[in-house]
Amino acid sequence: MTTSQTRPDGTAFDPALRRIALAVVLGTIMTVLDATIVNVAMNVLGRKLDTSLSTVQWVITGYTLALSMTIPVTGWAVERFGAKATWITSLALFLAGSTLCGMAWSVESLIAFRVLQGIGGGLLVPVAQMVLARAAGPERMGRVMALVSVPAMLAPVLGPVAGGLILDRLPWRWMFLINVPVCAVALVLAVRLLPHDGEHRPESRLDAFGLALLSPGLAALIYGLSQVGEGTGHAQAFVGLVGGALLVAAFTVRSLRAPGRALFDVRLFGNRAFAASVATLFLYSVSVFGLMLLIPLYSQAFSGASALEAGLLVAPMGVGAIVTMPIAGRLTDRIGPLLPGGTGILLVLAGVFACTQVDVTAGTAPLAAAILLVGLGHGLTTPSIMAAAYRTLPGTSIPGATTASQISVRVGTALGAALIAVVLQSLIRSGGPGAGAYTGGLWWTFAIAGVALVPVLLIPRR
Repeated sequence: MTTSQTRPDGTAFDPALRRIALAVVLGTIMTVLDATIVNVAMNVLGRKLDTSLSTVQWVITGYTLALSMTIPVTGWAVERFGAKATWITSLALFLAGSTLCGMAWSVESLIAFRVLQGIGGGLLVPVAQMVLARAAGPERMGRVMALVSVPAMLAPVLGPVAGGLILDRLPWRWMFLINVPVCAVALVLAVRLLPHDGEHRPESRLDAFGLALLSPGLAALIYGLSQVGEGTGHAQAFVGLVGGALLVAAFTVRSLRAPGRALFDVRLFGNRAFAASVATLFLYSVSVFGLMLLIPLYSQAFSGASALEAGLLVAPMGVGAIVTMPIAGRLTDRIGPLLPGGTGILLVLAGVFACTQVDVTAGTAPLAAAILLVGLGHGLTTPSIMAAAYRTLPGTSIPGATTASQISVRVGTALGAALIAVVLQSLIRSGGPGAGAYTGGLWWTFAIAGVALVPVLLIPRR
């Protein structure tokens, strides 16, 4: 182990770690941007492919469900084949899916190729976390989690802009074909820069029964939540939520009874730092992603903003996060995750409170300033809490821990969007489509972010 790995003051990254970071961050950027680029194109895709919005939305839903169903396989795949081989295979699948999406001849073919994209994309982010967590060690965990967070921070800034520029100047197919050169470069870097993983176990067997419980369970939960959020398909939402919850519960029971054979060991939640961190990430995801849904709707309803202008209102969040994210990494490595994580959530609360006081009819600048404040908190919170989840775990537990934390964030994201949509619809029905309904939704996100402070206080100081 090098000196930079062991010194408690957290010295600079060594060249090997910088090379690994370059390879994995470049590989994850397009998977995150791709979602936000496509989100602004639903009307265009419906018109170009001569189909309804209810059908074309499966371009997003199919990708999301495939992404969610793939995440549980991550830990086993890394153990069985090694992190490098899993990463390269996942990136190749995403590249193939992107190429085929750009060549799609109908909405059905586009949806099918988006599913292939989602299968590859579902593995990339958790594998990136595993690779960097193993290479960094506890003393540099804060800064490597800040690096892993870069794509998510860039998405709100670049996604709507890139989507708008492509749709204004190029055929819609370039929303997917733009991934091809970036992924090709990332593949070359992965082959050359990622170290060979000597810790993989070729004899490791896939928990097929556990996968048959957990992957469909997660997909059903997220589908049910999406149906709740859209306010349609109440029977489908009920079946999805109940069926998904039962399947996930069955997986949990099985994992407790046979932890050695499970996709991941749910006994990881017996580790205080990990359990508190994952609980924080879950609640925080519910709040922040609910807010990201609410703000564009708010501005469109009362300031007459276009879809692109409304999407750009979320951009200050990414700008603020990029400013504070490196600070969060350094602070976490020096003093632990509690102070930066807690301070970040307090800044998010201040930003959401400021949103509730803004009169959006007078212009969007005050609202953008409030979102910038949320972003400053977001950049402090995400890397520090992600780092806290890993700092007290042995290296052998990192694959399972990454799978569990990614599942929590994915479900929290879907729950946040669904919950805020339901709250907003309820408030509009009860009081009319006034600004008060949107302010009420903002107060819900404020309350959930406040609750996220509770598990933060349970994270060990060091």
